[in-house]
Amino acid sequence: MTADEDVLRRLVGGSPWLTRALAVVRAAGLPDAWVGAGAVRDLVWGERYGPGFDPHAIRDVDVVFFDPDELSRANDERATAVLRAAWPEPPWEAKNQAAVHTWYATKFGGEPIAPYRSVAEAVATWPEYATAVAVRLDAHDRIEVCAPHGLADLLGGVWRRNPTRVSLAVSRRRLARHRPAERWPGVRVVDPG
Repeated sequence: MTADEDVLRRLVGGSPWLTRALAVVRAAGLPDAWVGAGAVRDLVWGERYGPGFDPHAIRDVDVVFFDPDELSRANDERATAVLRAAWPEPPWEAKNQAAVHTWYATKFGGEPIAPYRSVAEAVATWPEYATAVAVRLDAHDRIEVCAPHGLADLLGGVWRRNPTRVSLAVSRRRLARHRPAERWPGVRVVDPG
């Protein structure tokens, strides 16, 4: 456990909305399930670099899980439906990280990718280092952190492209769509290229 992980745990634990989301995900029983990306970033940057955290401003709640035995898109839809049935308010979006290789090239272009071997391997490829983070509740209500690239950019308010899988063009589109410096005035944007 690192000091940065402790900071993130305090921020997540201080948000009744996000802790409820984590409890819903745990109760859904999806294998190796986590909440990550924008929901975590929005909480941290809203609290540290912006006007506060507004759960209603979240575009989607990315729930990742790992089920190598069922790679169909219907599995993602079923998982999302289970979450919506438990708590209809959040814009849930569940994705089986074991199946990403079956649709990634079609959706984003480029060469096919190799199957991921774990949620952590998938998280490591997410678009920005600050969003390459996921959290979950363990069976004892402790917050676990998955941050393959660490938490420096997330906690430090740095929007920086993760070149592992995201092209420069996609990164620029994301930057234009998310407008991080406008949404969180204290965030520093590193030009993607």
